[in-house]
Amino acid sequence: MEPNASNSMQPDHCLEITPMEVHKVVPPPHRSTIQKLKSRLKETFFPDDPLRQFKGQPLGKKWILAAQYFFPILQWGPNYSFKLFKSDIVSGLTIASLAIPQGISYAKLASLPPIVGLYSSFVPPLVYAVLGSSRDLAVGPVSIASLILGSMLKQEVSPTNDPLLFLQLAFSSTFFAGLFQASLGLLRLGFIIDFLSKATLIGFMAGAAIIVSLQQLKSLLGITHFTKQMNLVPVLSSVFHNTNEWSWQTVLMGFCFLVFLLLARHVSMKKPKLFWVSAGAPLVSVTLSTILVFAFKAQRHGISVIGKLQEGLNPPSWNMLHFHGSYLGLVVKTGLVTGIISLAEGIAVGRTFAALKNYQVDGNKEMMAIGLMNVIGSTTSCYITTGAFSRSAVNHNAGAKTAVSNIIMSVTVMVTLLFLMPLFQYTPNVVLGAIIVTAVIGLIDIPAACQIWKIDKFDFVVMLCAFFGVILVSVQDGLAIAVGISIFKILLQVTRPKTLVLGNIPGTDIFRNLHHYKEAMRIPGFLILSIEAPINFANTTYLKERILRWIDEYETEEDTKRQSSIHFLILDLSAVSSIDTSGVSLLKDLKKALENTGAELVLVNPVGEVLEKLQRADDVRDVMSPDALYLTVGEAVAALSSTMKGRSSSHV
Repeated sequence: MEPNASNSMQPDHCLEITPMEVHKVVPPPHRSTIQKLKSRLKETFFPDDPLRQFKGQPLGKKWILAAQYFFPILQWGPNYSFKLFKSDIVSGLTIASLAIPQGISYAKLASLPPIVGLYSSFVPPLVYAVLGSSRDLAVGPVSIASLILGSMLKQEVSPTNDPLLFLQLAFSSTFFAGLFQASLGLLRLGFIIDFLSKATLIGFMAGAAIIVSLQQLKSLLGITHFTKQMNLVPVLSSVFHNTNEWSWQTVLMGFCFLVFLLLARHVSMKKPKLFWVSAGAPLVSVTLSTILVFAFKAQRHGISVIGKLQEGLNPPSWNMLHFHGSYLGLVVKTGLVTGIISLAEGIAVGRTFAALKNYQVDGNKEMMAIGLMNVIGSTTSCYITTGAFSRSAVNHNAGAKTAVSNIIMSVTVMVTLLFLMPLFQYTPNVVLGAIIVTAVIGLIDIPAACQIWKIDKFDFVVMLCAFFGVILVSVQDGLAIAVGISIFKILLQVTRPKTLVLGNIPGTDIFRNLHHYKEAMRIPGFLILSIEAPINFANTTYLKERILRWIDEYETEEDTKRQSSIHFLILDLSAVSSIDTSGVSLLKDLKKALENTGAELVLVNPVGEVLEKLQRADDVRDVMSPDALYLTVGEAVAALSSTMKGRSSSHV
């Protein structure tokens, strides 16, 4: 509901206006159609003006700047020092201790072989270090994208019955996700990501975190037969209908390590200088649990383990990509959804830490970097990756100075792939489940939800729709519902723009909303309205009906008070940034309707584009006569009041 809908003409006092100087409304400078189109395209696709750094530079310098633009490592690399390296090696080793267990865990979350999670923590960080513009972003698999990838592919292919095909579709989905992400950056279409509002993301992340956590009950309880569905009811049904499969050994180990991990997270949150506590806790848990399982032969007592993992670096996988066949639609759809989610998360994380360190992250360059990272990753046995908040927070707190920390992490993972894989053979799945729960619990942002409720109730509804859509329907449907409601909100704002009745603040020439400023008074014979949105085909019908209703209400109230009827309808167009042919027709229709009642239409401060279109359409001056166009409401009221007095005296 718009606040002015219940607005009444309540002020009973009238105000006399003294004459004042009237300034002429000047038309905008003439521009050709090509110039206008060029300006519009520039503001749409190049608002950051990336070419400004090339202006006035010699040819050789332009080539250097171009190389630095596409490969940011060439910008900071020449000035890299040993002092920076000391900081980066500490942060790189720290995030590697987190990335290794998380990589294995998230791969299992996506129903992929655990080794693929480590592959995805090796190649993509190297690519991002060369192409990325963030100093703090730590790249690798993330929980939400892993969940979406696995759940969407499992709808048509079973990872258990056909693991090779499932793996091929995962790599293919990653390729299309990267292609989509890179295309958005290359074509400067990053504003599409803005449709994922903050409220949508908070609700979506919280819902996905709960679903991810509930899915880990399979590992934490030792259940063998578990649902493949990803919503609340089937998951809980699987948990309580299979109580005979619960393993007390698994439950005990899972509970102990989950408490340990949550305690470590709590310590690091309370004291950020102890970031290494939560960063190292997953690796400590994996190491300790592996030793316990190996020492007590726990795999023989109901505790499931990862099993033997393949040694060696990433094998090529370009021959596994699917570009045709019956599953093409599935991989394109999966790539599109996971690409949007991972891109939104990566850019949001990068900008968050850039703001903390007071440097800029180029959104379009980040899209190209993340996209190319995933395209290259899909050909080297990697699945979807992006900047993870938990690893990036550890990277930031550990004192990372440049993207070299990603290279250090990648080298550490490489050493693990080459020499340490046999050590993970006895790692229990229950610990991986505990690591995932600890990682995703931070995605539930209750203070942010309370803030949204405090600021905007509609956004809160959007957030709830995303949240309940994810946990009750499915991850992708919950996201679609929230985005749909957000778009509906935008359409509502476009089709139902605010119109305000203005009154004069005594002793000034300032006019403000009568409903807002109680001291504001209306002027006898004037109805002053402010339209606070562009006027176009989508809202002209509503505006016409609303304005005519204002006029009827004004006339009814004046008849009741036995005061003068309306002589002038003043439309303040200061907030109208654009108008189309339907909008021009609206003004013409209003003028004709007012003339039938003996009143006049007056326009105030139409901005450049609006004024220019009105001039073109107004060949016979039926809308924009010189005495019906003013720069401010105050000047219009003062000049027209003098006109009214002149008419009254001439009649006398």
